[in-house]
Amino acid sequence: MLKLSTKVIKSSLMKIRFATPDDVLLILSFVQKKSEFDRSIGAYSGVLKVTEDKIRKTIFGAVPFSYVLFAETSECVVGFALYGFRYSSFIGQPSIWLDDLYVDEDMRSQGAGAMLMNYLAQVAKDNDCTHLAWNADVRNRRGLSFYDRLGAKITEQKGNRCFLTWTPQILAV
Repeated sequence: MLKLSTKVIKSSLMKIRFATPDDVLLILSFVQKKSEFDRSIGAYSGVLKVTEDKIRKTIFGAVPFSYVLFAETSECVVGFALYGFRYSSFIGQPSIWLDDLYVDEDMRSQGAGAMLMNYLAQVAKDNDCTHLAWNADVRNRRGLSFYDRLGAKITEQKGNRCFLTWTPQILAV
């Protein structure tokens, strides 16, 4: 059975928590913000098809297809990570696929992204995952620099799309 940690990582100013069904509108707002960011760097030109009902059904239904973490201060939620699990039959273990990581522009470089990623590393450890993987647009230089500082590696690049993997130190133990 999937382990969802009950731990809440806190710093003096910020904490990480799992989304609840009451957060559907908040999740939708962060997906919209992420799409606007991607649009601003030329990485997305499509039409969002996500709805409150789709989020409710696919994230909080009987079989959750993704999970959401929030970074929040005492005043408001400032970032989110949307992820799911993949399974390798050859390795016999899961990994985490990070679909979205987004921190509000005025809160970047204040630790929210690192806290979200460190929490994801703990989720990966709790679920015996081998690594985390995701992709990022090559034009997102600030994001790629952040991932590099974490220790993530670009494993492949196709056009503007970089494919990254990260094996946090706690998984290497």
